[in-house]
Amino acid sequence: MNTINILIAVIITLFSGSSVNAEVYSYGMNSTVIGANKSYKVKNNESLIEIARKFNLGFNEIADSNPDLDPFIPGDGKTVEIPKSWVLPDVKSYDGIVINLSEMRLYYFSNKNKPFIVNTFPIGIGSEGNNTPLGNFKVIQKIVSPSWYVPESIRKEKPALPKVVPPGPDNPLGSHALRLSLGTVLLHGTNRPYGIGRRVSHGCIRLYPEDIPKLFSLVPNGTKVTIVRQPVKVGIKNNEVYIEAHKDNYRLTNYLKEAIKILRKKNLLKKVNTEKLYYALNKKRGIPYKISD
Repeated sequence: MNTINILIAVIITLFSGSSVNAEVYSYGMNSTVIGANKSYKVKNNESLIEIARKFNLGFNEIADSNPDLDPFIPGDGKTVEIPKSWVLPDVKSYDGIVINLSEMRLYYFSNKNKPFIVNTFPIGIGSEGNNTPLGNFKVIQKIVSPSWYVPESIRKEKPALPKVVPPGPDNPLGSHALRLSLGTVLLHGTNRPYGIGRRVSHGCIRLYPEDIPKLFSLVPNGTKVTIVRQPVKVGIKNNEVYIEAHKDNYRLTNYLKEAIKILRKKNLLKKVNTEKLYYALNKKRGIPYKISD
C-alpha cells in the first residue's frame, strides 16, 4: 500500500463510526468523481429508509437509484443499488463546506495538504415555502447540546410548543449545531432521522444523529459555507466524462440545455456520446453516468 492509500485509510478510521461511516475521499482538479457504487441484498424485511441510513445515504438517493423497488417493502433477497459515487459540485474553489440542495448532500473540503480530502454527508433541507437559502456564508458559532428557541412562526403552527425546548431526545436540533452567518439557519442533528434526504425542515440543514458530531469536530469557526442548487453536475475521472442528474422540483430545469451549457463551459462537449447523455438525463437517478465514448 502506498503512502497516499495509507493516509486515506487512517483518516477513514479516525472519522468512521461503528455502524454508519462518513464518506472520506481524496480528489484532484482532474478527478472530480469520487466513490464507487455497491449492491446489497435486502434482509429481515428492511425498508429502503433503513438501508439508506445503514449506508449513510439520504432517502432521496436510495429511492431515485432504485426506482423499481417499493421503498417500504422492497422484498427480502431483492438487490438494492447503493449509490456511493458522486460528481463534486461545480464551485469556484473546493474550500470549506459546499451544500448542493438538488442532491441533498454536504461536502466538506480539506485542501491544506495533499492528497486533497473531502468528507461527504447526506442532509435534509427546507420544505416548500421554507426553502434553504442559496449563497455564501460562514460558520459563526458552534453549539454543543443546543436548546431550541422556537420561532414564533412555528409556534403559530403548533401552539402547544414551548418557547424553548431544552437539550434532550425531544429536541429537533439533536446533539450539536453550527450557526451560519445568515443567523436563522443552522446545520444541526435531528431527532427524526427519517427526514434525511427529504425536504422537511423550516430552512435549516439536518444531518443524521451519528453524522453531526463528526462534522462538528471537523469544522472550525469561520469556515466558508457555499450553498448551491445544481440538479446537473459534470465531472472527470480517468479522462472520461461523467454526468449526474437529480430530480429537483424546486427548480424547473431544461436538463439537456443545462447539461450542454456545463459541458461547453468545461470544454468537454466534443467528448460526449449523445445517446449516453440523453439516457442519463432521462433517468435522473442521481448517480454518475459515463457519457464519453
